[in-house]
Amino acid sequence: MTMRSCPSFSCSLHVLPVDGSYLLSCGSDKSLKLWSVGRGTLLKTYSGHGYEVLDADGSYDNSQLCSCSSDKTVILWDVATGQVTRKLRGHAGKVNCVQFNEEATVILSGSIDGTVRCWDTKSRRNEPIQVLDESRDSISSLKSLPFLAFRSVDGRVRRYDLRMGQLHVDLINSPITCVCFSQDGQCTLSSSLDSKVRLLDKSTGEMLGEYTGHKMKGYKLDCCLSSKDTHVLSCSEDGHVYCWDLVEGSLSLKLPVGKAVVQSLSFHPTETCLLTAMEGRVQVWGAQPEEAQVDTPVSQNG
Repeated sequence: MTMRSCPSFSCSLHVLPVDGSYLLSCGSDKSLKLWSVGRGTLLKTYSGHGYEVLDADGSYDNSQLCSCSSDKTVILWDVATGQVTRKLRGHAGKVNCVQFNEEATVILSGSIDGTVRCWDTKSRRNEPIQVLDESRDSISSLKSLPFLAFRSVDGRVRRYDLRMGQLHVDLINSPITCVCFSQDGQCTLSSSLDSKVRLLDKSTGEMLGEYTGHKMKGYKLDCCLSSKDTHVLSCSEDGHVYCWDLVEGSLSLKLPVGKAVVQSLSFHPTETCLLTAMEGRVQVWGAQPEEAQVDTPVSQNG
């Protein structure tokens, strides 16, 4: 099954680490944009990709960014100067997702070619230090802690312990659109095109919770956990963000974001603050829906 990105704005949205003061967005204008979350102001634009930018991530100290694109490349950026530090080539198709490891010594990238490639950020070598090619289909999401988890359109969540050389596979039976870890690293959360979000035990693969009510049938949409792992959140094709109580599974909030597909979301690492992206617009929501702080237009035309 083919998963679509929203027209005109293929957004990836991230609150950068450390204190959550900065927001990184990317999209069809071929650029990355760094924003101040509190002020809603654009701080810097990073341009260097030839086609739409599909994903991006920031290092733990906010000194570096990495991004990936439909142009088949992965780029490492210097945050302060806005310059391209390295441009990495090797994937045979568009690169859907990218992330630093914890120490920002390795960039992980997942592609439509079915591989996850690991790139050393410290060396000048142009080849990946490791290639994970067990997937049967396009890699559409990945997350890194001490473990690496990635999901593909073949409906499997793969979890690698790179230090131990172990692979664990959880079968979902539906194309998976997003995967992430809980704050304690003991659970994985995944959303899929059967309009379900599932919470799995990382060690055993046992399903701990299932969350439904939203609409996810054809778009590559995000899910996430709140900063304290108390709630599960998901984008939806009906213009809402759905929020469930993690333990009870009951719907706590149905947040009306707009009339289009809510494609991306990110929860603040320490505060009760949610960021959403829809049709080229990033919004910051406070503790209550009526406390929306920022309505930040994101360029679509480059």
